[in-house]
Amino acid sequence: MRTAPPGPVMLDVHGLELDAEDRELLNHPSVGGLILFARNFHDARQLAALTDAIHSVRRPPLLIAVDHEGGRVQRFKSDGFTHLPSMHTLGSRYEADAGGALADARAAGYVLAAELRALGVDLSFTPVLDLDYGRSGVIGDRAFHLDPAIVAPLAGALAEGLRAAGMKSVGKHFPGHGWAEADSHVAIPVDERDFDTIWALDIRPYLDLGRQIDAVMPAHVIYPAVDRMPAGFSRTWVQDILRGKLAFDGVVFSDDLSMEGASVAGDVVARAEAAWDAGCDMVLVCNARDQAVKLIDGWRPEFDSVRSARVASLMPARPYGDRSVLAQDARYRDALDAVRSLLA
Repeated sequence: MRTAPPGPVMLDVHGLELDAEDRELLNHPSVGGLILFARNFHDARQLAALTDAIHSVRRPPLLIAVDHEGGRVQRFKSDGFTHLPSMHTLGSRYEADAGGALADARAAGYVLAAELRALGVDLSFTPVLDLDYGRSGVIGDRAFHLDPAIVAPLAGALAEGLRAAGMKSVGKHFPGHGWAEADSHVAIPVDERDFDTIWALDIRPYLDLGRQIDAVMPAHVIYPAVDRMPAGFSRTWVQDILRGKLAFDGVVFSDDLSMEGASVAGDVVARAEAAWDAGCDMVLVCNARDQAVKLIDGWRPEFDSVRSARVASLMPARPYGDRSVLAQDARYRDALDAVRSLLA
């Protein structure tokens, strides 16, 4: 078993169990985390075995993450995983009953985190803090609401539920992906608005939440009024605004470097260097094994103990549970009833 501090790269694995190439990549000193997808899940027993194998590769264990927001972005949907509502559902409920919606958001966060933690997943990239302007198809009902004064308390309540179940939170996509119409997975989105407008609206949830959010993921969106580079490659956005004006000292993840929205920075090594220089603590390369190999072979960032410690802080503090423990958790049962009522 390799002993090494977490590196700055998060990548993925092919299937339902680790193969020899997966293990070799996960042992690379540049790797510090792994993101799971639907292809990595068959059933609860298999997922628990996979996460145990990943955590056993090295010490300290690698951070295991997933995009598991609820609604249409939920990687695991069977064998005991609750189908969670979209965040837009919670926003709509808030308009009629703010207190009830906040309670439901806490319940959804608790169920989300408890079910993942019971099978060894450490982190979900949630909540989405983008505003729903009705313009972005890739965001859409993943957003809580158009009004930042509704988004912030709901996201805070969701994060509270996550934290109660032993999981940290990741706000995305800073400073906001809701206005840009293009999908950064396949295009290069541009948001032409001025900084004062973005600050007053899209950044408001980040400002209101502060350290209720443990990590942030910048958007692969260009805001030309501020910088010619996408936010995740911009020292202005990451260092001057997020770290400076907002005083955020948590983890900053890049969005997936294999997305088209990242292509403006060059090849995958240039993209990683740009994100690292901008101030990202960990960079993601997903669904592109050749690019992941190229990155860890060709990129040699100087070890940064502060960034490494930030990433390590996202690991759950308490031991992993399991499905039998979850079944005895009265708070989980109550939260599950609340979520099911919301979906009824």
